[in-house]
Amino acid sequence: MKYLKFVQYLGELESISSRLAITDTLSKLIKEMDDDEVEKGIYLVLGQLGPDFDKVDFGMAVKMVIRAVAEGSGRNVSEVEKMYKKKGDLGELAREIRFDETKIKSYSVVEIFDHLMEIAKDSGQGSQERKVISLRSLLCSISAEERKYLVRIVLGRLRLGFSEKTIFDALSKIESGGKEKRKELDTVYQIYPNPGIIAAVVKSKGFGGLKNIKVKTGVPVVPALCQRLNSSEEIVSKMKDVAVERKYDGTRVQIHFDRSKNVVRTYTRNLEETSWMFPELKNMGDWVNGKSVILDCEAVGIDKKTGKVLSFQITITRKRKHDVAETAESVPLRFFLFDILSKDGEDLINKPYFERRKILSETIKKNEVIVPDEYVRANKALDVKELHEKYLKEGFEGAVVKMWNGEYLPGRQGWNWVKIKEAEGTTGKLSDTMDLVVLGYYYGRGKRAAFGIGAFLVGLEKEGKWVSLAKIGTGLTDKEFKQLKKELDDHVVMERPKNYSVEGTLTADVWVEPSVVVEVAADEITKSPTHAAGVALRFPRLVKFRDDKSPAQATTWKEVETIAKLSKV
Repeated sequence: MKYLKFVQYLGELESISSRLAITDTLSKLIKEMDDDEVEKGIYLVLGQLGPDFDKVDFGMAVKMVIRAVAEGSGRNVSEVEKMYKKKGDLGELAREIRFDETKIKSYSVVEIFDHLMEIAKDSGQGSQERKVISLRSLLCSISAEERKYLVRIVLGRLRLGFSEKTIFDALSKIESGGKEKRKELDTVYQIYPNPGIIAAVVKSKGFGGLKNIKVKTGVPVVPALCQRLNSSEEIVSKMKDVAVERKYDGTRVQIHFDRSKNVVRTYTRNLEETSWMFPELKNMGDWVNGKSVILDCEAVGIDKKTGKVLSFQITITRKRKHDVAETAESVPLRFFLFDILSKDGEDLINKPYFERRKILSETIKKNEVIVPDEYVRANKALDVKELHEKYLKEGFEGAVVKMWNGEYLPGRQGWNWVKIKEAEGTTGKLSDTMDLVVLGYYYGRGKRAAFGIGAFLVGLEKEGKWVSLAKIGTGLTDKEFKQLKKELDDHVVMERPKNYSVEGTLTADVWVEPSVVVEVAADEITKSPTHAAGVALRFPRLVKFRDDKSPAQATTWKEVETIAKLSKV
């Protein structure tokens, strides 16, 4: 497929808001692409180079792209900067500005992808200058409409309003005419979260080819997440025979070790690779009995003097790349292992919990860095309750309860894993926090005017729309307001996204795309005619930033309904 034809599809996708219409258009696009270009085409339609866990960053700030546009159009950089500030969309500006189009070429989708990959991977001394030159050259060889979307892709701002979920709807429609095949695609994505590969397999081999996609070291499995229940009685009634583990206030880490390649990779719960964060794991080969493993765990900071676990805020300081070595020395981590998903190439996720734990204990040699977590088997509500209270007194977040014979279920599905936090059985008050997504923010007044932000709007996805649950202006220090503003600046959009359901007095001064996740506490959940969700959080306040979570791992609408029911809303 020619890139010009491809961007015509992008234009059509941008112009429509109906999810059904988007699905239809994506179906046509996938059908029209050749088998050998579907993978790269899917990445580009998502505005990236590769799947989330392995995408390549362009490493080009807005100023660098402005330079490429300015030089390509023969204009002064300051002039283009002024035009951009007024327009707010550098892609649209690149379409409107006149370039020298005497050297226009007809590129294919694959050729454009490969050119962009070359630019992104250019590194070392002088690479920034080379990136600008290469991008300028590419912009000068394509048409105005092609430039618009190419610039947006480079800046990570394609924003067509859909994710891999809609792509799977389109694949299902091609096969069955509806969504009948969607569950099958979701199941494969949970163990191999690469929409480009999945789409390419379906296009070339049909749905039968999906059976050959397996758990693989180096490809993160979507982590299993906990459901919520409000009492130990309810837990035992629903789950029967269980294992009870401590709930750590750390950062979720999935460890992939391959002895043959001498490689250790780690991934967060939102599939981001974080191998650079954990120098402690360089000696994995000394601690593992086996050729390769995939381990699920919680990394927690340890106080060097007392040996006690530290808070999440201290543990997460590893997110700062520039001082990892110093932080590793001052805040050593311990990785509490609670599951094993693969060993020596064998997929273990369908084995029952107790078998996986046995394999885990046999796989890990005694050491002080990666440690199999303790668990207690129970089948009585009183025992679960006592363990939960014991863990709270010890300073942990409570208990995680897992079905004794349950499989490892990626994502938040089934009732295999359940968490209890805070006081058990609370009604009328929120006994747990929520992980919500920032949708926009409001300008500050007084001292906060200097920060550019005084409050922010949070919400979640409900039936394909983002709906608000709370407007938050408390619980943040001056430093946190500045940090939040800085994080949100990378995700600002010029107008309210078409899939946001926010009206009236809640209309934000600045809208952002759904990207930043925060943990929020509140006194209760109440009915609300103002918030599109129909309910709202009373006295909401920020607990912490959840850099380790993506919007896909935020609190679900189903969970909110459960909490509202427990709170008798």
